[in-house]
Amino acid sequence: MKVTPPPVKVAARELALPVYQPEKIRDPESVERLRALAPDFLVVVAYGQILPGSVLAIPRLGAVNVHASLLPRWRGAAPVARAILAGDRETGVTIMKMDEQLDHGPVLGVRATPIGAGEDAVALTSRLADMGAELLADTLASFDELSVVGQDHKQATVAPKLSREEGELSWDAGANEIDRRVRALQPWPGVTLPTPRGRVKVLKGHVEGDRYVPDVIQLPGKKPAPAKQVLGDGPGARRAQ
Repeated sequence: MKVTPPPVKVAARELALPVYQPEKIRDPESVERLRALAPDFLVVVAYGQILPGSVLAIPRLGAVNVHASLLPRWRGAAPVARAILAGDRETGVTIMKMDEQLDHGPVLGVRATPIGAGEDAVALTSRLADMGAELLADTLASFDELSVVGQDHKQATVAPKLSREEGELSWDAGANEIDRRVRALQPWPGVTLPTPRGRVKVLKGHVEGDRYVPDVIQLPGKKPAPAKQVLGDGPGARRAQ
């Protein structure tokens, strides 16, 4: 529960680069500071605020966004989790030119990747971050030769923020649904399931036929532990009923 600087800030400080973290990007002071820099590009990655037109108009060549989905599928805050929850077989990263709507602008570059059968949101996010960084560098390096492609807005789907309620499951949800949620809702909000020890958080598991088998669980206030060690081999530990 400590306030820690994000990795970008740490790297910037190591490179002796100035860092500015406005609470609200719409504040006049923030807009003027950006304008004074006279940037060629603005690059936005995993940023929790929508940029207003006054900011988008500042860079000479435009504002670009690195988004962790194959747009127009999964516009919004939780594209990685929503792709896993939906059972998508592939996802990817998209570089888009930003406008004032949510993940709506024309596409500058895209790269797809399969979603692994047991891959969770943490692992997939890490892979997509590396892919996105590479694609961003390639896109900016060849920006003058790129073909800009508008999105097919009729095919758009939305990836809303996750809620704690989405992780509160019962065994009758079915093995495949439980598996998708356990993988998708990492690290937050996580999945809890009822057991003889009360509701426990399931951190990892797998599907065996028509049952879901937890491998790693966490009791409230305790450290993660093997499910068999905590729950034994009873029905609450072994299968969706």
